[in-house]
This record gives sequence, C-alpha cells and structure tokens, in this order.
Amino acid sequence: MAKILEVRDLHYRYPDGIEALKGVSFEVEEGENLGIIGPNGAGKSTLLLHLNGILMGYSSNGSDAVWVKGKPVRKETLREIRRLVGLVFQDPNDQLFSPTVFEDVAFGPLNLGLNPDEVKERVKEALKAVGMEGYESRSPHHLSFGEKKRVAIATVLAMAPEILVLDEPTANLDPVGRWELMELLRSLPHTKIIASHDLDFVEKICDKVMVLNSGKVLAIGPAEEVLSDRDLLVKARLAP
Repeated sequence: MAKILEVRDLHYRYPDGIEALKGVSFEVEEGENLGIIGPNGAGKSTLLLHLNGILMGYSSNGSDAVWVKGKPVRKETLREIRRLVGLVFQDPNDQLFSPTVFEDVAFGPLNLGLNPDEVKERVKEALKAVGMEGYESRSPHHLSFGEKKRVAIATVLAMAPEILVLDEPTANLDPVGRWELMELLRSLPHTKIIASHDLDFVEKICDKVMVLNSGKVLAIGPAEEVLSDRDLLVKARLAP
C-alpha cells in the first residue's frame, strides 16, 4: 500500500505557551484506519487540526512537518489539502450552520466551484452514504444528535476526500447511535483517522492504534497489540 499521510517531528505551541505537541511522528497508508487514543489534554484534537492545515506547527529542523499524498501542508497548498482531508468535529453543531440539510451538505461542493447538477449529485450521494436520504429540506437544528453527526459526516463526504478525520465520533451518542455510527464508518472505504476515548469503538474500527500522552507518542502498532497492553494503557491514564 502507498503512504497517504506522514507526520514528521511535529511540534505545536499555543499562544499561551502550552506545548501541545512535542515531536509527533507517524505514517498512515492508503485504506488504513488509525485510532488515536490518550487522556484529556494529550494533544489528540490539536494533532487532528494539523492534518488539514487548520493549525500549522513546525518540526525541530525547520522542514515541513505534515505531508498528504507527498504534498506538504502549507498556506499555498491548503485548498488542495482540504480536498484530500475531511475533518469531522466532535460537536456537529460546530459544522452545521445552514437553514437546511441540503444547504449544509452543498456548501463545500459549491465552494469548489462545481456546477449545480454536480453539487446536487454529490449531496444526494453523501446523504445516501450516511443513511439520511429524504432529509434535504429538514433543518439541521431539529435533528437528533446522532442524525446531526451523520449530516456532519455527509458535509465532508460531499467534498470527496481521500482521508476522513474524526474527533471523538461517539461522544454524546446513546448506545443505538453509537452502534449505527460504527456500522456507518465500517461501510466507508476511506482511509480514516479517529481520535477517541472509546477503546471498544477504536478496537472495532481501527487496524492500527497510536497512544498519545502529554503531546508525545507513547506507542503505535496493530490495534489488538496496543489495546491489550495493560501497562501501556494504565501509563497513558486509559481504562484497559
């Protein structure tokens, strides 16, 4: 398999001086599903925001720290990078802002300059993929939390990305919503990077797992191997 994402010695310091990432390095191959686990404050969300250039850190040697399909994430490449990497936020309310579901899902394709017929087709296919056909005229604000999650994923799918990045996808979902989301993500062929506290969910979705703690990578390897290492999970303040 070809390498689709590479992070090399990524550092990031917030304006208040907190160093959130301290030399993070890892690779993801096409079609791979990587789970990122760690306690609150580990740097998981900060890391995800670097993968499509919302945040931009640095490497200690001054070279580019994040690469997608061989392209460095820089200001001049952001438009192309954001077509390749779709980010789904933890709270779908941060992603849905239009009066109707159709308008929310169409927003990205319209900004790509696609013609109206292609936009309609992308919206149709994206909503079909997440099981939300027939909701086009509904207001996102009147949907259940689980339905909002699905529509938020559809807004990203409509951009036809190659990598799906999801931050705490099971947060605030009831057991049925969690199971439905798991089945949905299993059905999607994209390369996926998922940050989550839900170790059972990660085990069922991801083939590789990275443990992040205090901005550093503690371990990375096959999901079964990492998630069965009790001492490692305890060290990372995670429940085995």
